[in-house]
Amino acid sequence: MSILTFTLVLILGAYLAGLVGSLTGLGGGVVIIPLLTLVFHVDIRYAIGAALLASIANSSGAASAYIKEGITNIRLGMFLEIATTLGAVGGALIAVYTPTNTIAILFGAVLLFSAAMTLRKKNQNALNKGSRLAEILKLNGSYPTKEGKVEYKLANVTGGFSIMGLAGIMSGLLGIGSGALKVLAMDTTMKIPFKVSTTTSNFMIGVTAAASAVVYLQRGYMDPGIAFPVVLGVLGGAFTGAKLLTRIDASTLRIIFCIAITFIAIEMIYNGIQHKF
Repeated sequence: MSILTFTLVLILGAYLAGLVGSLTGLGGGVVIIPLLTLVFHVDIRYAIGAALLASIANSSGAASAYIKEGITNIRLGMFLEIATTLGAVGGALIAVYTPTNTIAILFGAVLLFSAAMTLRKKNQNALNKGSRLAEILKLNGSYPTKEGKVEYKLANVTGGFSIMGLAGIMSGLLGIGSGALKVLAMDTTMKIPFKVSTTTSNFMIGVTAAASAVVYLQRGYMDPGIAFPVVLGVLGGAFTGAKLLTRIDASTLRIIFCIAITFIAIEMIYNGIQHKF
């Protein structure tokens, strides 16, 4: 395969990753890493390095649009980033000394979990008594709908914060945004409306990825020839997804996405067990 063909295919794959990542809040790494490792046979650590940059690009592209729409809870995102950033640095340091086949198996398991979390019934009812801690930290908010602004209150802030720490570790270890864990923490544990959870997850993913990307950069796992087309494609997909989110029902996309990453997860786990990485 020529360099031009490689670059064009990679840009297209990254575009789809950015599109899906911005619509579901899962980040683009769940598509980028399998694409690089399974299709192009890139070393998984270099794939993770490119995926971290893709997550930063995906977050930067989508987050700006969502903030403009008034959906993202910026104050909540910055508070939870404390946990994800600390976890990301720890996960990246662990990954450097972890066998590649083990990382592949873990990645496949997280993909299966992401598929299950994407298909499950979402929490649409944000009516709850709220948390005293959320009031003290002023984390409650509102988001716009066709009927006007909807107010919501957060529950179980400490539980959500703990899950965010785990999400950070997974991000640093596997090179993904860990959006499934972030959305799970906000949607299920903290009782935040799903659209707010998705957009706030996108806002946070870039900061989490940046923290662990520094470790991969220092270790030499950032290849410009791979990273540049990935970032270019993901940015385009993220902007497109941000525009589509307010116009379409993403349920069909979630089903297609979950079927795809389930097959990818099985392939990653199988290859990891067979020591093909």
